[in-house]
Amino acid sequence: MKEYYLDKIFKKSNKYLTQLFDKPTLDEFERKIHYIHKEEDTKKVITKFINEYTSFVKKEFQRLYKLSDKKLNSFLEDQDNKVKAVWGDCYKVLRSMKPESIHLMVTSPPYYNAREYTQWKDLKEYLAEMRLIIREAYRVLDNHRVFVFNVGDIFDNDNLVTKSVWGKRRLPLAAYFIKVFEEEGFTFVDDFIWDKGEVQSERHKNGDKPFPFYQYPTNCYEHILIFHKHRLDKTRYPCPVCGTLQVSGNTQSEPGIQSWECKNNECFTRSKCNRGKRFSLKTLTTQSMQLDQHIIPEEFVKKWRRDIIRFSPVIKINSKGENALGHTAPFPEDIPDFAIRMYSYPGESVLDPFAGSFTSAICAQKLRRVGIGIEINKKLFRDSILRNINKKLSMPIFQKDSSIISEFNGQGFI
Repeated sequence: MKEYYLDKIFKKSNKYLTQLFDKPTLDEFERKIHYIHKEEDTKKVITKFINEYTSFVKKEFQRLYKLSDKKLNSFLEDQDNKVKAVWGDCYKVLRSMKPESIHLMVTSPPYYNAREYTQWKDLKEYLAEMRLIIREAYRVLDNHRVFVFNVGDIFDNDNLVTKSVWGKRRLPLAAYFIKVFEEEGFTFVDDFIWDKGEVQSERHKNGDKPFPFYQYPTNCYEHILIFHKHRLDKTRYPCPVCGTLQVSGNTQSEPGIQSWECKNNECFTRSKCNRGKRFSLKTLTTQSMQLDQHIIPEEFVKKWRRDIIRFSPVIKINSKGENALGHTAPFPEDIPDFAIRMYSYPGESVLDPFAGSFTSAICAQKLRRVGIGIEINKKLFRDSILRNINKKLSMPIFQKDSSIISEFNGQGFI
């Protein structure tokens, strides 16, 4: 009787599968991958087995979380080729989402007391609220993935010492956020400085006092902070070369990344000293999609080669003095465009927890990702957001007779 390669994988892996899964779960897994059984292309068998195994392990991990909202997650997982708008408090929405179900996050948070609709009694309260959101974002972001966070320093009163005008000072929000992200488990990786060009502020001039100690620079830049999530996962993963689970734990290649080494002597790749392939879940994730169609254009890579980059802010006020976008704090497409191209693949989900004008979700949809935005101010911004989405996504890939946005309000579809 012909032995298929999937049978070989199971022979080598059975010991570890029975350690990881109980009998009903293992039976369920075998039913799930049964379609691979008679595949004769060995490479395809290995790829399909690894993908199915990794997906199955992820779903088992997600089942442990008991606060997931089934309707919300069903909405988010629906492959309807539409921008997904979730109306509600982003902390509550994130708490209702499955763990590690989003492939990339990119956002710019509401700045401390910078808008009339975002007010806190003091800086401590603001950062405490942001911390809760970042904590949930860490849980929801997929393992070994990226959070791109755009924030600028502001000139305001932290209200911690005095509420008088004399309490106003420059507040280094980026520095505060880096500390919060790291304390909630993220790894700080990079800080791109967004040079916004010449600004309109006159505050720095102090022309009537051209003396020492009276001169201050105007703030003409913001930070684009890059954070990685590396949750230490000691689940055994298959060798990317032979597909078997006959691997042993190696040292952590960096904090939060468990490394493995293949111990299958029949593996297709062995070193001269008979060492097996070394890999991690991170390398399985990042290297499995390195195909020609996913190459980032050379000019785009060059554009972001330096960590100081210049592009203009969004001009939202038109010649008539009207807010053409209908939102007071839009951010430029350059930021999500960079994040999506650099840190995700087509078909993956991109979430902006502070969606605002839905720039991130729109960019994601343009780049063939699933664009998701959470916005609390439905009554204030819904009409302008819908206009913005329809304007930016009036493209041939969308059917003219159907909507290009799906909405969820916590009660169900709208």
